[in-house]
Amino acid sequence: MTVKYEKIEENKVKLTITVEAEEFNKALDVAFEKVVKDVSLPGFRKGKVPRYIFERRFGEAALYEEAINYLIPRVYPKAVQEANIQPVAQPEIDIPNPEEMGKDKPFTFTATVFVKPAVTLGEYKGIEVKQLSTEVTEEEVNQEIDRLLNQHAELVLKEAPAENGDTVIIDFEGFKDGVAFEGGKGTNYSLKLGSQTFIPGFEEQLIGIQAGEERKINVTFPEDYPNDELKGQEVTFNVVCHEVKYEQKPELNDDFVKELNRENINTVEELRNSIRDTFKARKEQEAKNHVIDTVVDIAANNAQINIPEVMIENEVEEMIHNTEHRFEHQGINLDLYLQYIGSSRERLKEQFKPEAEKRIRYNLTLEKIAEVENIQVSEDELNEELKNIADYYNMSVEEVKKAFPNTKDIEDSIKIRKAVDFLVDNAVKL
Repeated sequence: MTVKYEKIEENKVKLTITVEAEEFNKALDVAFEKVVKDVSLPGFRKGKVPRYIFERRFGEAALYEEAINYLIPRVYPKAVQEANIQPVAQPEIDIPNPEEMGKDKPFTFTATVFVKPAVTLGEYKGIEVKQLSTEVTEEEVNQEIDRLLNQHAELVLKEAPAENGDTVIIDFEGFKDGVAFEGGKGTNYSLKLGSQTFIPGFEEQLIGIQAGEERKINVTFPEDYPNDELKGQEVTFNVVCHEVKYEQKPELNDDFVKELNRENINTVEELRNSIRDTFKARKEQEAKNHVIDTVVDIAANNAQINIPEVMIENEVEEMIHNTEHRFEHQGINLDLYLQYIGSSRERLKEQFKPEAEKRIRYNLTLEKIAEVENIQVSEDELNEELKNIADYYNMSVEEVKKAFPNTKDIEDSIKIRKAVDFLVDNAVKL
């Protein structure tokens, strides 16, 4: 096999691949063995037609398509390796006219394909990063304790009129032009005023209502309301209030802390220390992530990369696939959900494009840094990664090795992580 490399445009090349006559003859043999199984001719059992009879009856060209389908997937990867290119999409294959093909003739075809773009690094060492504070304030601890108290608050009956933040138990029914509309009725509905659960204006008009009181509430549905018959329409709700309740928070003491049932936390002081430790760990992780995000973003934006559109499209498709998979786990059909919110796959793709391009730019930059800095993966690091994969998928390391006989992708992933560490280690933290 011979391979001729030709650069058509930036990030796009054409390979002219010539296969020797002997190899093409082998492909014709394979094609005949497959095609003849479905051939029946008078005087011969199905699948038992001799080759010379088959070619006399149908012509040798009847085997070309099957021979090409067998041959190209086998020789194209070898051609890519020989040309030392990294395709980022499926190739556009151009085959010769049947008149130019035949037994005992070399077979030549072309493959035009987009390849991974070149990366010219800019400044990536000594990037300045302003570090985030990891200090935990007493105000933050108090806010978390207050959240816990609110979370465990009890609703208590209230004799006075309802205020914002109170919960009212109501019956309601909506009318448009004096006619009740579908979905506008509720019984013994528990509504916290100020929660913005209902359409704008509804909850505000219930401020001051008391148990046993009836009210008429006039509201207008938003223009973006999902129901076309109600969007932008003025309606009236008849509301009957049965009860008004307020939240009574528990007292902060050791008994309350014990009711939280947290391991080794039995006093208010132990709770405060636990909250402080949790917040500290969270802030330290956020600070670490901030440094990582900053140095990678700056290094990537300093690099010169002309990303082929097909790479972005492929990344977007992968993001769509992952989104669909997550929705399926929740029992939700992505297309129906998009239809419900007035969107579509095409709009979702447009929304994903900037993030897809950023991901590609980040990866290409980190790959280049790993190359320039000669970042390598040790055998111990590879084995540790294989073990992590095995643990995650509940497999043995040997099973993982069988699943990934070529560990290049795993090693590349480790190199990218080490390139991130390199950027962080060489950053200037302010």
